[in-house]
Amino acid sequence: MTLLSTALERVLILSWEHILPICIALIIALLLISNAKRHSSESQQRNIHYVALFISVFVIVFHVYYMLLGDYNFKTDLPLYLCSLLGILIPIFTHFRKYWMFEILVFWIIAGTAQGVITPDISEGFPSFDYFRYWIVHLGLLIVIFYSVFVFNLRPKFKSVFKSFLALQVYVVLMMIVNYLLDANYFYLNQKPDAASLLDYFGDWPYYILVAQLIIIPLFLIVYLPFLFKRKMAH
Repeated sequence: MTLLSTALERVLILSWEHILPICIALIIALLLISNAKRHSSESQQRNIHYVALFISVFVIVFHVYYMLLGDYNFKTDLPLYLCSLLGILIPIFTHFRKYWMFEILVFWIIAGTAQGVITPDISEGFPSFDYFRYWIVHLGLLIVIFYSVFVFNLRPKFKSVFKSFLALQVYVVLMMIVNYLLDANYFYLNQKPDAASLLDYFGDWPYYILVAQLIIIPLFLIVYLPFLFKRKMAH
């Protein structure tokens, strides 16, 4: 039995359980960004670090809680899916604020996490622990990255697309090793998710993996386009 096996009802796309968290996150993001722009002090701007710490602590507490319950399966429940892993590691970025980290994260988060927001894969609806974890991670990561863009004025470059893609390949290889050792399916490399997703349009295994790899750079380029237009308008 896995920690998600006691699900009551899967969250449906465009249900209130889907739309309401997005609206709340949008309001929080606007308030944080507008407040930081009004108070340009470094201490005020670093408030986003506390948001990142909250995301990380929530994910860790979630996993420790289910480990203590004994209802934890290392083949399915480890925080190794990209968004969960980023949820734990994101305070490293908000603390050090290294540009190379931003170059990787901006594409991973906007292209990957946004897809999870549009087509949520949540087995347990409100008010389950997993429901809150899912939205805090996915929407929280988007808040952090857009805060970095609008408050810290960080912008990716064209070469950032390829840096992010290469970093993703390192993650894929690591997950392939983990999946082999644990007979697992992290990053959905062995099987598509149960919920509806873009992978459903890419064929069966292993074709959906190959197709997904082929469209990653074009997808990252689409994410890059607004930054390119902004740069050209500035000149």
